[in-house]
Order: sequence, then structure tokens, then C-alpha cells
Amino acid sequence: MRIKRDKYLDDLKLRMGNGMIKVITGIRRCGKTYLLFELFGAYLRSLGVDEAHLIEIALDDDQFEDLRDPKALSHHIRERVADDDGQYYVLLDEVQYAMSSEELKDKDSPPRLYGVLNGLLRLRNVDVYVTGSNSKLLSSDVMTEFRGRGDRVHVRPFSFAEFMQAYEGDVYHGWAEYVTYGGMPLACAMRSDEQRARYLEDLFAETYMKDIIARNGIVKTQELDDLIDVLASCIGSLTNPSRIEATFKSELHSDISRNTIYTYIEYLKDSFLIEESGRFDVKGRRHIGSPRKYYFEDIGLRNARLGFRQVEETHIMENIVYNELCLRGYVVDVGVVEKRVRDGKGRQVRKQLECDFVANKGSERLYVQSAFQIPTRAKEEAEKASLLEIADSFKKVVLVRDVLKSRWDENGILTMSVYDFLLDPNSLRL
Repeated sequence: MRIKRDKYLDDLKLRMGNGMIKVITGIRRCGKTYLLFELFGAYLRSLGVDEAHLIEIALDDDQFEDLRDPKALSHHIRERVADDDGQYYVLLDEVQYAMSSEELKDKDSPPRLYGVLNGLLRLRNVDVYVTGSNSKLLSSDVMTEFRGRGDRVHVRPFSFAEFMQAYEGDVYHGWAEYVTYGGMPLACAMRSDEQRARYLEDLFAETYMKDIIARNGIVKTQELDDLIDVLASCIGSLTNPSRIEATFKSELHSDISRNTIYTYIEYLKDSFLIEESGRFDVKGRRHIGSPRKYYFEDIGLRNARLGFRQVEETHIMENIVYNELCLRGYVVDVGVVEKRVRDGKGRQVRKQLECDFVANKGSERLYVQSAFQIPTRAKEEAEKASLLEIADSFKKVVLVRDVLKSRWDENGILTMSVYDFLLDPNSLRL
């Protein structure tokens, strides 16, 4: 199965020779190595780059174990770079293997690897590309430790459009499979549901959980397990550490603290398992603190975590829409729209309506409702209520799972099939 990942390949092409370290981040097993070595490597070779000028090192491979020492890595690369006019491309995969556990725990001193990478930038004929599977190792340090010379590309599991490139059935059966097993590349290549389920369950337990526990020295692993189950069960719902703490006390009889919950959530975000979406007051044009929503980067991993017992399409579709908006480069918040209404006694009171997503990209903004189905006029009115209270002229979209022709109503609100939205990268430019 060969999936074109043109969006990410184009991102790398645009960054070639820009004098910065290209940092490719993403959850483990999402396809970063394939992008870097197979797709980008093939592109470089198509330009005529010869093997002597292409330095590819997979640091998670035992054959490169000796190069996990930053000093040895630097020596190896510099030894291969000749002082000539040719351009050299250094492709380093899973660079966290070149960072010791002591360095990772030290909050005051940067890992030695960062010095190696900064040193390579001083070589006039070297272009550097690295991948990593932990945000604190790279993405959050890019601008500080690389002194403004880091450029991040975040890779996600297959989107629905990428998944459908290799799916042999129709879009409806493809959707049913995608909302269950998600877009992890190896899972998509497997032939049976049993294989996919077992792979995702093992991947979560044996790779992500073990990584998080080992990297952060977690002792109370049961509390981390319980927290992940709580977050997986409430995708698309507002929550915060205080509410989760109350759930732990009332239902799990646990005395886990709010601070521990917050810390564990940060660990899950750092490993790219989950993402956090804040709340934005549309009329007040300001961000609101808590509560927030949490979404999984891959819905198949979320379902596997819950033993495939909570495959409810309403919330899963919202998660998939969130991921797609992020993939397209939007910064995504949960919208809050305040409306004045009269209560039962005729008094004016404030009522908060929710717009699922406020998506911003530069000067562009979108308001998006993930409605799943609109079987009645009353349901349609309820889904559009928050959008009707927004007075600005930015595009307002309602996404439904139904098959329908995109249509505008008299208030300028676009209703679109989620299939059209996901399969056409230009769908929101109507």
C-alpha cells in the first residue's frame, strides 16, 4: 500500500535550503520515517542528488547505536561532508535516541544534540531534517534552543482522504472502517478487523504507554491508565482537571490530585496522543480559560483504548473534523457565543451557545458545526443557533454525515456533507 502524502512532502520541499533545521514531529508509527526516507529521499534523488551527498541515519536502528552519542554523531556527519560546492542533505530519524534520560530530566540545560544540530547549520552546504516523537524534545524547544532557526512540520496519521487512496470499497464502507480503526498506517494495511484491533491495542500498551511511563518516571501507572480512559470516553465534551478529579473521587475512589492530573495530561500531549482545544468567546473576542476539550490524534487508538466499546459516531466525527482542520493549518478553538434570552419569569438572562470550532489561519476564520445528522427542522435550528448569533462575515459551515449537495441558506450558512469536506482539500473555498 503506497499512500501519497503530498501535503507533507510539499511542506518539506518549500523548506529546502532555508537555513533552518526542519523538525518533523508526530506520534510514533504515524509515518514520519516513510515521509523522510522514502518520499523525501526519493524526491531528492529525482533531483539528481547522489548517494554521497545524502546522509540518512535512523537512530532507532541498532546499526546506528554508536551514533546515539551526540559527539560521535557530529563526527560521523562532518566526516562525510566534503568541503566542496555540492549540497549535502542530512536526514536524521528519531533523534530522541541521541538524548540521555539525564538530559531529558534537566530543565535548565539543553541536550547536547541541540548543539550538534546548531553546529551543522554553520556548514554552508548542509541542509538538516530531523524527526522526533515527543513534543518537549523538539517542537517546544525549536524556537529557543535552535535560536529561531527551527522549522516544524507536524505529521499526523492518515487523514480520511489519504485512507481512501488505498481503500478498495466505497466511501460509506470506508467511513465505517475509518471511524473504527482510524488512520495509523500499519493498521490500514492489515486485512482483518482482528489484526487491526490487536495491533492498535498492543501499540497503545506496548509503545505509547511504556514510552510515557519510562520517560517521565511515573510510578502510579494505574492513575495514568484511568485518566486516559476518562479522556477517551469524553472526547467532544468540556472538561478540566477539577472535573476529572471529582470523577476520580466519586467513581474510582481515588485521591489523585488536580496537579497530578494536569501533569499527566501534559505528558499525553507531549507524546502527541491527545490535543487540547481551548474556548474562545466569539463576541468578546477573547480566550476563556477552563474547561477545555480533548481530542485524540488517531481515533483508532482512542477506540482501541476503550476496547472498541464506545464507537459513537457523533463524537468521533467531531474528533475527525477537528483533526482535519488542524491538518489544514488552522488553529482550532471551541467557540462560545453569548445570547440574551428571557427566563420563565420574564427576566433577561445570559445564555451560552456553543460553536463546535472557531478555526483561524492568518486573517482567515471559519465557524464550523459538526452536526452528524439533521433529521428535523428543530434539529437544524438548534445546530445553527450559535452561528446565527455571530454577526461577522466569516464563513459559517454545518457538516453532516448525510449525502447531500452543498447548499447555502438565506443567512449565509453553508451545509455540507462531511464526506465532501474531508475528501476535497479545497472544500471550504466554496
